Amino acid sequence: MILGGDLGGTKTLLALAERDGERLRIVRRQRYASADHGSFDDLLADFLSDRPSVASACFGLAGPTDGRRAKLTYLPWQLDAADLERRFAIGRVTLVNDFAAAAHGLPLVDESELLTLHPGRPVEHAPRVVLGAGTGLGVAGLVWENDAYRVIPGEGGHLGFAPQTPEQGELWRWLLGQSGRVTTEDIVSGPGLARIHVFLGGRPQPPEDIGRAALAGGDPLAAATLRLWLECYGAFAGDLALHWLARGGVYLAGGIAARLMPHTDNRPFIDAFLAKREHRALARDMPLHLVTAEDLGLRGTLACAAAP
Repeated sequence: MILGGDLGGTKTLLALAERDGERLRIVRRQRYASADHGSFDDLLADFLSDRPSVASACFGLAGPTDGRRAKLTYLPWQLDAADLERRFAIGRVTLVNDFAAAAHGLPLVDESELLTLHPGRPVEHAPRVVLGAGTGLGVAGLVWENDAYRVIPGEGGHLGFAPQTPEQGELWRWLLGQSGRVTTEDIVSGPGLARIHVFLGGRPQPPEDIGRAALAGGDPLAAATLRLWLECYGAFAGDLALHWLARGGVYLAGGIAARLMPHTDNRPFIDAFLAKREHRALARDMPLHLVTAEDLGLRGTLACAAAP
């Protein structure tokens, strides 16, 4: 058996798979609410309660890791690969950043699971970027090396937020007064959507409620919140595209974008993505896609677990 897991601040997805020729066939998968479990060990013990024989496992997690030890950024979970191997009799455990896992999952995405927001002019084997807003903001890059894409993990969501409009400047100033340094993740994330809503004069609400209200229409404040969030998100995605020269494509992953962007006007996002002054023509060449599959990271961890 091969075990994969996508560990996030909100949800954790686990799956057991077995080899079926050149493919992996998932035999069991389960979704958990992460906050319901005091440790990952307890959650994994529930999933593996029937004690299957697991040859290798890979867990993608929202936080930095050296491959053997990690701590999640927004949960008190600490993972040690050696301890997991010993406790659960797993042959090999690997820990990767959750968006490194998402990047490994990109080759497993079907064309029907991509929504092209801007076609650009794709270049074969050119660098790619995958990013996504959820509980936090994940980023990873992919560069072509030795006839395959090599995944470069990172913590790009913690880059400082760069306001591009007077309104965004006021948002930055408002957040600076509350917490000091303002990161892009403070704004381009689920909690960030809720912060923007309060900044614009709304009462505190879960980001899911704000998103639903914006899509339903009839709530101008929710619509303005989503518009500003999309502008900030698009500007950051465009900055990453320039940083990586991502002519191979910019891929948006993460649950919030997949739930909201297929059903709303994405022009604020695309306009901000392209607004690169003297490099607007360069940004226009960068393809921009939304990955609608919400198990991208899980697929990537299974691929990593199955690798030699």
